[in-house]
Amino acid sequence: MIIVVVIIGLITIIGELYRNKIKFFINGLDSKFTLSEILFLWKISGICNLEDPFSLYWSMSSLTNCILQIKSEAEKSGIENNQKTQKLLTKLYLYRTKIERDADKKKGLDSTRELDKGQKLRIIFSGRGVFSSIIVNNARELTISIPTQKNLVSVEGKNWIGKTINVYLWRKSDARYVFDTEILGEGLFLGNAVLYLRQTNKMLRTQKRQFVRTKCRIYANLFIIKTKIINYNFIDTKPGYRCLIEDISESGALVRIGGKGVPNVQIRLQFQLEGKLIIMFGVVRTVEYNKILNQSRLHFECIHIEPMMKNKILSYVYNILPEREKEIYDALLLTDKDENDINMEDIHNKIDNNEIRFPQNNSEKKDNNKEPVESSLEVAKSIDKMNNKNEKELNEFYDIKKRI
Repeated sequence: MIIVVVIIGLITIIGELYRNKIKFFINGLDSKFTLSEILFLWKISGICNLEDPFSLYWSMSSLTNCILQIKSEAEKSGIENNQKTQKLLTKLYLYRTKIERDADKKKGLDSTRELDKGQKLRIIFSGRGVFSSIIVNNARELTISIPTQKNLVSVEGKNWIGKTINVYLWRKSDARYVFDTEILGEGLFLGNAVLYLRQTNKMLRTQKRQFVRTKCRIYANLFIIKTKIINYNFIDTKPGYRCLIEDISESGALVRIGGKGVPNVQIRLQFQLEGKLIIMFGVVRTVEYNKILNQSRLHFECIHIEPMMKNKILSYVYNILPEREKEIYDALLLTDKDENDINMEDIHNKIDNNEIRFPQNNSEKKDNNKEPVESSLEVAKSIDKMNNKNEKELNEFYDIKKRI
């Protein structure tokens, strides 16, 4: 009788284990995890004896605790530097990065009611340009300070009433948001002139601004690059393949040529822009071939362009943009500035709170019992990195070793 009870108990335990495992796999597949990821996470849940293995699919804290537990046990056992341990930790860190990235994509605001007081806003008043404002209260309506241009009130409050505006903002540790709303009225809040905006649940969460691009008709010469080492100072005086640039930005162009184009070919574009020579080096990423016309449209990505030439393109593109697109472009530039200002504020707060400390004199030495001191050069680099975040992203296009 006792043996039967024991057998039934074992069957129940095994059945429960497999039921949980099956449920774990089904949940993982439903959440778009790969089979290898599911097997890996099930193994981790066993190593860490998790009561709730399912938390590994979504909980950063559960995953972090697992990493700390595995590291601690490896240190105690003296196998921290073991290849197998390091391989396991590497996979865990990679997975942690993945779910953090996925969580970042999912987070965000759905309504203007969630915006904080003090949030800086960039507002487009169609035909009048881009204005700056801040949120001073968020209740039934969104209350903002009277929008200004260059710190001046160029449009009185009464002239905003009934207008539909486009609002751009950068939310700290999040992303850029864009929404449209209506000005309901004007008034006073704590003695200051304000506007009242209609709340909206339609907010678009966007990422970094892309390169501004505009349509054009610029005839150019196209040269196929056949050498492994590229001479960026070379100017070809011989005619190349005649082509037509149909739209352009500092990051690339849409180029029309006769015949069938080939993707993944390195090319050089040479052309005149308002009397100035422009040379762009890059790669044909994709090709659209029109068999009837026997013509191709090449989607060209610029890998290298001299700074003066890039600025000439930016000036040209901006100057021929329609007024509406100029306003949007200006608003995007200002929200980029807002992001950098926030990053600078974080740096200064860290300095004020002694999280970043400057050495007092040249003889100051590192104390093993204290936090390591960052040098002024390191702080300067941190600040420069914050200030030039956007520029760094652009410069990645010009890193020839990585891309060619």
